[in-house]
Amino acid sequence: MADLDLALSLLQNKVRRQILERLVREPHYPMQLAELIGVSQQAIKKHLKELEKGNFVTKMKVPSEKGGPPRTIYTVQEAISIRIDLGPDLFNCEQRKLPAGGPMRLSRKLPEATHGVAEVVSGRKRISVSEGVAYLAELNQVIEQLDGQRDALISLHQHIRNRISQGVDSDFEQYEERAMIHTIIEAPEKRLDLNMLSKELQLGQRQVSELLEEVRVKLQRQISEKAGHIIVTPENSNLYWWLGDYKKSS
Repeated sequence: MADLDLALSLLQNKVRRQILERLVREPHYPMQLAELIGVSQQAIKKHLKELEKGNFVTKMKVPSEKGGPPRTIYTVQEAISIRIDLGPDLFNCEQRKLPAGGPMRLSRKLPEATHGVAEVVSGRKRISVSEGVAYLAELNQVIEQLDGQRDALISLHQHIRNRISQGVDSDFEQYEERAMIHTIIEAPEKRLDLNMLSKELQLGQRQVSELLEEVRVKLQRQISEKAGHIIVTPENSNLYWWLGDYKKSS
């Protein structure tokens, strides 16, 4: 699978997207693509070469219909999903490889509403157009519902981050402190990577550790004020697991 930066670079070109739109339907020859898209065959071959480098397409030789030398035909190889969420207090850009396997193998990951379709099509090598269209329409409806739920979750996530950001701006004066807090906010379920933060802020490990201590004290004070009582712990207590065992990094 191509890395995210390469995938975005390849897909930003409209002609390449048009090529992929046709290849997902059926394999095509370069000459076919050139005629359909309206660009030169030389340009199509150049784009196909780039897509092949990124593992988006693959080529194979097939016998010529007129008895000549074998011809090169292209088809799509990758099955991926690229998601971009962008807005105030919101940025997420990720690439996910779609799961492989037949309907029954996928059933444990599928929504319950789609289990009936998975059972009906499981093990079948051919599905008629009229029957398949009905199944796809049903799946499209479920996908639309799931996308709507995801959009609502993203909006709620964005709303909470926006409210947190207002406090961050007022409670943390240093840019480096705010950068650390935003790193925590972006992935609160993960431990803070001090090495990555050190590179991002262009600070030494000792400076990052001192910065982390300042942030830790302020966060403890916030929790104490909200709870209405004083927090007393040993100096090396790791109250917030997402801050990591920063003492070892100093």
